[in-house]
Amino acid sequence: MGVRGVRWVVVDRTSLEIAAQPEAWAQAAAARANGLPSSGQAVAVIGCGTSYYMAQAYAALREGAGLGPTDAHVASEYAPTRQVDRVLAISRSGTTTEVVRALQVLPEGIATAAVSAVDATPVVLATDEATILGFADEESVVQTRFATSALALLRTHLGHDLRPAIADARTALTQSLPCDPTGFDRFVFLGRGWGVGIANEAALKFRESALAWSESYPALEYRHGPISLADERTLVWFVSEPDEQLVRDIRALGASVVLAGLDPMAELVLVQRTAVALAHERGLDPDHPRNLQRSVVLG
Repeated sequence: MGVRGVRWVVVDRTSLEIAAQPEAWAQAAAARANGLPSSGQAVAVIGCGTSYYMAQAYAALREGAGLGPTDAHVASEYAPTRQVDRVLAISRSGTTTEVVRALQVLPEGIATAAVSAVDATPVVLATDEATILGFADEESVVQTRFATSALALLRTHLGHDLRPAIADARTALTQSLPCDPTGFDRFVFLGRGWGVGIANEAALKFRESALAWSESYPALEYRHGPISLADERTLVWFVSEPDEQLVRDIRALGASVVLAGLDPMAELVLVQRTAVALAHERGLDPDHPRNLQRSVVLG
């Protein structure tokens, strides 16, 4: 049985946390932010997995707004070879080993801050200041609510009015799924600008929750090789503004296309719902994804 058009019935912890996002974003928008970059500072934003993808989105937004050079880095690969004024770490658990290690080897004189869900953790203790979004913490292994709430906090600090995104998130929770994911073998997520980070996170949700073959690209990069795999068993989902010619090219190959109609963060909510629906159709438990833990803590 397919899932398109079926009303969403919450049957797992992950779905409850997905459903809590509009209210969590409103709390994040009203939260007091500690240690976030000021205008003109050169900033490196570090994280792992989902947190890294939120860092990508934030970096594109901040630099695009002309507020200062901003780069996102996978924490395990971050080497401060360029002068920065501040390093911002994003970590839900505050225990991710690679983030802690990156903070511990920074040169003296670089200000540090963290956004986390848990206070007094190794990441928080390794930084000068921290914003704790305890209300957005999760029981689930797979991140949904914390990640988007952290980005909501960061967007608000950049001057964004989050009310339209929150309204879109409520729409994403009530509308029918845009596709029946059981009809596809491959899922591709495309974005532009800060939507690239959202696309990366969308693909990760399908891998984590549903063990699905998924990938993500800056939208116009899709023509440069990956489009060779497109066929009638491929779903291509634009999480931000689509390129009309690219959409035509994809459809001409027989692939199906979902076009974003919401704020990219809210579009991600719709992706999360679809990934969980596919997990259930495959007999998987999205609360207990295979081979994953809440945090990667190395010995």
